[in-house]
Amino acid sequence: MPSLKELLAALEHLAPLRLAADWDNVGLLLGQRERLVTRVMTCLTLTPTSAAEAVSRRADLVVSHHPLLFRGSKRLSDDSSEGRIVLELLRGNVAVYSPHTAWDNCQGGINDQLTKVLGLSEVRPLRRRDLSPREVKLVVFTPESDVPRVSQAAFALGAGIIGEYDSCSFRVAGTGTFRGSAQSNPTVGTPGVFEQAAEYRLEMVCPEARLPALLDAVRQAHSYETPAIDVYPLAPLPGPGEGRLGRLSNPVSLGELAHHLKTVLPAKQVGLVGDPARPVQTVALACGAAGEFLRDALHAQADVFLTGEARFHECLEAEAQGIALLLAGHFATERPAMEELARWLSQRFPELEVWASQREADPLTWL
Repeated sequence: MPSLKELLAALEHLAPLRLAADWDNVGLLLGQRERLVTRVMTCLTLTPTSAAEAVSRRADLVVSHHPLLFRGSKRLSDDSSEGRIVLELLRGNVAVYSPHTAWDNCQGGINDQLTKVLGLSEVRPLRRRDLSPREVKLVVFTPESDVPRVSQAAFALGAGIIGEYDSCSFRVAGTGTFRGSAQSNPTVGTPGVFEQAAEYRLEMVCPEARLPALLDAVRQAHSYETPAIDVYPLAPLPGPGEGRLGRLSNPVSLGELAHHLKTVLPAKQVGLVGDPARPVQTVALACGAAGEFLRDALHAQADVFLTGEARFHECLEAEAQGIALLLAGHFATERPAMEELARWLSQRFPELEVWASQREADPLTWL
């Protein structure tokens, strides 16, 4: 059986926690990383009902989209609903992990899944985020004999990491020229004489924050008295971003799109702002309670913005700005992705018993 640490590594590879919003509380929130896991339950939210299900079915881990202890807590007691839930999970030895906005935003996550059920094409993030740390390109000119020593000194301090790969570099052979002054002490050649030497151009990326230490290490590993070193600033690579923007293959009426949502999502009702007969084709969306993305949808010139829920004044803003708005429900826009996550875990770890909570339900009912 896998350890909790192994499961967390897989979950964090699927939905990297660096994609989560700054205000979020994601990751392992309860539990011991070294314990073995045999049963896993996914759910949208840990409520008294879903927590009791996890304990009664002896789950070792609950992957809950919405975090426990979201706003922080100074005490855990049975005086509060959240305290009672945490105490019950502790008694049952149930670990809790939350991917929340990392699962919203990642490739293949909740927002991407919504674009697929709607059949959107030309999909891109609705809101871009700069998620990569600032990096520079370090270029060192060195004789061939120094290449292994110089590159290893740089790799040891974090240079040459690209995604899931380390020790990345590019090496090009060439000819260097130089003439040392009378006070120089060249490794190759004679002071005052124009020299040509076979050299390599060694390139690698490195974190900007580690540059001073890297430069010291490279100079110490280099055999030249004064190595030739270039440093180029790199523009940050955009991350997957938040929300999504895409196009329907053909325009449909706002009312038709609302009815379609009820067939592809567990939506009991779909609220709309705008004329139901209005044609729409460009769709902006963000799962859950994402009314804050309305301005992003307006900036993207979307015909309609789809989310789970929005505040009254956000609905008024949509009406005033002339953009259609569809509210399919917080539960309806996010719960299917937790069922999909359970299927993914079952396929990734076939030795586990994995299920999506069978007792969880939308707390809202409509008469």
